[in-house]
Amino acid sequence: MHQVSGRALLGFSLAFTTAVLWGILPIVLKVLLDFLTASTLTGIRFLVAALMVGAWLVWQGQWPRLSLLSRQGILLLLVAIAGLLANYLMYMSGLNYLTAETGQLLIQLAPFLMMLGGVWIFKERLQFWQKVGAAILLAGLLLFFNERLLDLLTSISEESIGLLLIIGAAVTWAAYALAQKQLLVHYSSKQIMVLIYCAGALVFMPLSDLQPLLQLTGWHWAFLLFCCLNTVVAYGAFAEAMHHWEASKVSAVLAITPLVTIVVAKGLHALQPDWLSPEPLNAWAIIGACLVVVGSMTTALSPLWGQYHARYSARQQQKRRSL
Repeated sequence: MHQVSGRALLGFSLAFTTAVLWGILPIVLKVLLDFLTASTLTGIRFLVAALMVGAWLVWQGQWPRLSLLSRQGILLLLVAIAGLLANYLMYMSGLNYLTAETGQLLIQLAPFLMMLGGVWIFKERLQFWQKVGAAILLAGLLLFFNERLLDLLTSISEESIGLLLIIGAAVTWAAYALAQKQLLVHYSSKQIMVLIYCAGALVFMPLSDLQPLLQLTGWHWAFLLFCCLNTVVAYGAFAEAMHHWEASKVSAVLAITPLVTIVVAKGLHALQPDWLSPEPLNAWAIIGACLVVVGSMTTALSPLWGQYHARYSARQQQKRRSL
């Protein structure tokens, strides 16, 4: 089993970097979607990521060999590819109908669904505090949509379509994550990602409309570069954080991502009102957003609490025996 290095400060810094990058990403995507289609943005991001990660793996002599995979491995790879490609496309398509804050908050369902998938597929035990965290997360989502919940449930609108697309993105991301977990038996995370990036570039680049690129300003080119680098840097920082720090603690830090999105969206609107309209949030919606973060953190940290409780109980039993 992999053992963390124990460099907690470095692990926290890398996890926090990932949270900030993922928090800013939907805001930048939202601005770019006024000029580029979701397919075009997805294709460009996959192409740049494939070139960068692919060049690194070739230089290191670690390009993945498909001959290592069995039929089951190939099926898992296809699930991972289809899952992440659908996640990228559905998430950005959903942002066409929703604000960046709503999209980022709703995508927090992804790790929750991955947890349920782990219970179902890998027979992992669902602990008590994970159930509590999931309940808090769902309650937070209901509070966040308190003013619009009735309309969302009783009528079909653009916002309803956006919500369904983001929920679909969460489901497909969970499928990708579960397939990748099993693929790690054969490949490293970078090797899996480069195969997905290459597949994404091959699928989406032919569907891309590159003509609007000629109309982008300097700021928009900077945003597009940020989106491309975000995929590689954020996932790289995430993987490195897992090397230095426990997965539960990394996941807990990543739970702050929706709050980063809300703060940055309001800050960008104050600087450039024409670029972005922030989500108008009442007090209940703000409480709901905070509950989503608390629920995500509770779900992520509960395995660690379980380990501490088990160790504490074992020490208490030893003390009783010694008396």
